[in-house]
Amino acid sequence: MEHFDLVIRNADVLVTMDAERRELSNSWIGVSGAMVAATGVGEAPTATEVIDARGCLVTPGLINTHHHIYQNLTRAYAPSLRGTLFHWLKTLYPLWANLDEEAVYVSTWIGLAELALGGCTTTMDHMYVHPRPGFIDAQIVAANEVGLRFHPTRGSMSLSEKDGGLPPDSVVQSDDDILADSERLVAAYHDRSPHAMVSVALAPCSPFSVTPQLMTRTAELAERLDVRLHTHLAEDVAEDEYCLSTFGCRPVEHFESCGWGSSRSWVAHCIQPNAAEVERLGRWGTGAAHCPSSNLILAAGMAPVRELRAAGVPVGIGCDGSSSADSAHLWTETRNAMLLGKFRNGPGHMSARDALEMATLDGARCLGRAGEIGQLTPGACADIAIWPLGGIRMAGAHSDPIEGWLRGGPFNPRDVIVNGQRVVRSGELTLSNVDEMLARHATAARKLQLL
Repeated sequence: MEHFDLVIRNADVLVTMDAERRELSNSWIGVSGAMVAATGVGEAPTATEVIDARGCLVTPGLINTHHHIYQNLTRAYAPSLRGTLFHWLKTLYPLWANLDEEAVYVSTWIGLAELALGGCTTTMDHMYVHPRPGFIDAQIVAANEVGLRFHPTRGSMSLSEKDGGLPPDSVVQSDDDILADSERLVAAYHDRSPHAMVSVALAPCSPFSVTPQLMTRTAELAERLDVRLHTHLAEDVAEDEYCLSTFGCRPVEHFESCGWGSSRSWVAHCIQPNAAEVERLGRWGTGAAHCPSSNLILAAGMAPVRELRAAGVPVGIGCDGSSSADSAHLWTETRNAMLLGKFRNGPGHMSARDALEMATLDGARCLGRAGEIGQLTPGACADIAIWPLGGIRMAGAHSDPIEGWLRGGPFNPRDVIVNGQRVVRSGELTLSNVDEMLARHATAARKLQLL
């Protein structure tokens, strides 16, 4: 048998997420370099490094399709905890206006580490507050250090309160400055090769914080540079009201009029589309990031996930920012997606396998990485999560370990592998400077909240 760089052997269940959705018992997976090379059952081949997964479920690493990582600096910030989406944004904008490069770097480092501990191997980030330059550069430094696959998006806000938008003047930029920095970041960091660790997308924030001109020019730039597009869409009834009064149309129609109705785009939340809009999103191939905990905390409603998926919309799962979701744990979000699906459509809807597919394959489709991540098939990225199934949490769950994994819990992965390298080992980060980074994060968070 072939000799591999890494073999994970004796897995109770290996979920490949291939076209047949195979679930292999007493199985193994072989890794060569940064890629999955082979899977099988029974006796495992030899390898330079061997991980025993006896008593474990092995899945593709989970994929986070919407986040604002810097917001962990204002996690559970008391003055923002009561009120609507617009209320907490207006409460927090003045704090975020004081962000600096150190705060963005340490918040990203800690946020990526938190995601890894929850089984996430690929994440995007929507960094849309830019009172000072260099924030996304600092994020990419942090991602390289932590070792997660990273999709930073150059977010933006250009429509301030004085011009009829929601954010204050201190956190908006001109269209020209935004577009110039967007092009700079793509040229500097966007990796077009298979198995890229950094992929840059462009991400004007929302209809109530950017101009239609910026939306249109960003779509044109993304087409020219061949990168993906991301924004918030149909998140709240107040957004419907704003778009109707400002643009004379609903948010999805505004989105289309700005040139965003395509498979290049994926959007966050998508709670309020009507049936005709769901059909249009599916026809375009636009993806959606479902953020269950954020929707629950802000009481914004429940996204029509069943209808979106039936229409052909790739629906991934997102943690959203700490100020509205407060926990960056993708297993929890996957479980909440399953529970919300049952609550909205009945107990027979949204199985654990459905939710896991959203957190892996559909997340990959949202990020434009189908076939590369979100599955454990030969040639795919070696991004793997190993989940221990024993103990009190799984007692009695013998008939269906995958349902038991998501209906029981809570679960943290024992090991997390990204690009063939372990970032979590035996439940702990492989990084040596966690305490130092936590101290730096605490300093940055206190400074931000006390200004």
